Amino acid sequence: MNRYPLWKYAILLVAFLIGVLYTLPNFFGEDPAVQVSAARSSVRVDASTQARIEQALAAAKIQPLSIAQEGASIKVRLDSTDAQLKAKDAIQRALSPDPNDAPYVVALNLLSKTPAWMQAINARPMYLGLDLRGGVHFMLQVDMQAALTKKAESLAGDLRTVLREKNVRHAGIERNVQSVLLRFRDPAALAAARAVIADQFPDLQVAESTEGDTTLLTATIRPEAARRVQEQALKQNIVTLHNRINELGVAEPVIQQQGIDRIVVQLPGVQDTARAKEILGRTATLEMRMVDESAEGRAAEAGTGPVPFGSERFMERNGRAVIVKKQVVITGDSLTDAQPGFDSQTQQPKVDLTVDAKGGRIMRDVSRENLKKRMAILLFEKGKGEVLTAPVIQGELGNRFQISGSMNVNEANDLALLLRAGSLAAPMEIIEEMTIGPSLGAENIAKGFNSVAWGFAAICAFMIVYYMLFGVFSSIALGVNLLLLVAILSMLQATLTLPGMAAMALALGMAIDSNVLINERVREELRAGASPQAAINTGYDRAWATILDSNVTTLIAGVALLAFGSGPVRGFAVVHCIGILTSMFSAVFFSRGLVNLWYGRQKKLKAVSIGTVWRPDADGAITKAE
Repeated sequence: MNRYPLWKYAILLVAFLIGVLYTLPNFFGEDPAVQVSAARSSVRVDASTQARIEQALAAAKIQPLSIAQEGASIKVRLDSTDAQLKAKDAIQRALSPDPNDAPYVVALNLLSKTPAWMQAINARPMYLGLDLRGGVHFMLQVDMQAALTKKAESLAGDLRTVLREKNVRHAGIERNVQSVLLRFRDPAALAAARAVIADQFPDLQVAESTEGDTTLLTATIRPEAARRVQEQALKQNIVTLHNRINELGVAEPVIQQQGIDRIVVQLPGVQDTARAKEILGRTATLEMRMVDESAEGRAAEAGTGPVPFGSERFMERNGRAVIVKKQVVITGDSLTDAQPGFDSQTQQPKVDLTVDAKGGRIMRDVSRENLKKRMAILLFEKGKGEVLTAPVIQGELGNRFQISGSMNVNEANDLALLLRAGSLAAPMEIIEEMTIGPSLGAENIAKGFNSVAWGFAAICAFMIVYYMLFGVFSSIALGVNLLLLVAILSMLQATLTLPGMAAMALALGMAIDSNVLINERVREELRAGASPQAAINTGYDRAWATILDSNVTTLIAGVALLAFGSGPVRGFAVVHCIGILTSMFSAVFFSRGLVNLWYGRQKKLKAVSIGTVWRPDADGAITKAE
């Protein structure tokens, strides 16, 4: 009756071992470290960079614990904070002697001590949120109206160009805030313009009105198109912020959308608010210029001659110099989109660029005059420029053209992101900022840990005193619940915050409710005169429906918080929802496994240790049974 088959015990054991395995990384602590990453897209962090770091540390007589390249950065582990500071200075001098033109970002960091074999199976500790580690928090408001105005300006230019190409005469085109006004005196031209807009500008809807002898077409952006423009602006700004924050060397920055027009930026470990503001608010611009392919230009590019008059020297992303003319063909203001793809003929990675009408007209003229010549695309940040790519013009270009050449898929994706996110799609302003010191974060960790630990101890003490051996089973199940909750959060690489720790404490209190229901149901069966084995079996079976109902209703509330909440509320909701699921598993299945293991094989079980059971006698008197 109360026996589990072997396979059920195997499942419980596997779940327990997985919980232990993925919870352990949270207890190994962290090593002081120095993180080296590229400050510009033209700089690569590779084996040669690692060799220079090793030489710099050897010259400074610093023995690192390890040096390893992880992704796009190199991380140097040290055994103390003093060695960490010395190593940072030594690496900074070796890699970036000029602080005003630093090719690398050398930042302090903390790396987990989790063994490599655990990391290989993705057993890593949870990230600590801003309120636990310290750092800076910004809330940025994106000016969506400016994004729509910019789109309307682009559409107005495109309309002028298309109507000119179609020989449709008009009495004037102008932008009025976020709409485009077109004036016509000829009914035939009006009908032709309507057909052109319907055919080539599906994002516009038109309304017709009359002003004297002039018919006025008011073209406005459709609501669904406006939403796409706003979503694209928000995504582009988020990508831009990611690119900029990489310069700070933050290990786990949080950059996420909040609502329809706000971005939350959290930088754990960063204490310099002024520096963070400078990075977030800096501007970057794109320029397209022709490469100087004269004999003097080639000599200067090879390093055997001076830079010709009217040209400048910039570095390409592979470290090679490129001599470009000072005259700018078009700027990034004309670029409206950049998407990676594959060439249909060669199947090589490419980047498709789209520019506005003015930019398209310039590109047609310039490309017609410079076939088989190179055009450089430059990114300028903080007054310094670098060549992202310098492709050869293969044919006459227009509003849409492509960049292809010796690039792989990842490079094409990165280039498209850089071109799209070189500057912000819409202006932003900081509407909220907050700085949390590391000492306050450590204090928050201690308080949160104490609240969970003391809450767990108090619950266990009460359960053991009140329910005896069944209380012990319930306490063990509660510990497994906490173990599984931490393990799942670690597997998901969730960010633990103070609200998350509050949700943990709440999950413990709610999880024990299930065991209380089970224990009281077993007591009721014993009061009714059922045998101990039958009371255990019926108690668990009949309590399950109540437990399921109560937890599902609570889970619905948690899902609502997760769906409609933001920031700390979502962090609370994630832990809350996972805690409900783990509590149902541990309180029902794990605790019953323990009870079955202890009592299930006793065929002539006369009593169970579940505390005092009050039972009425036949004459109505009350006696107690153990």
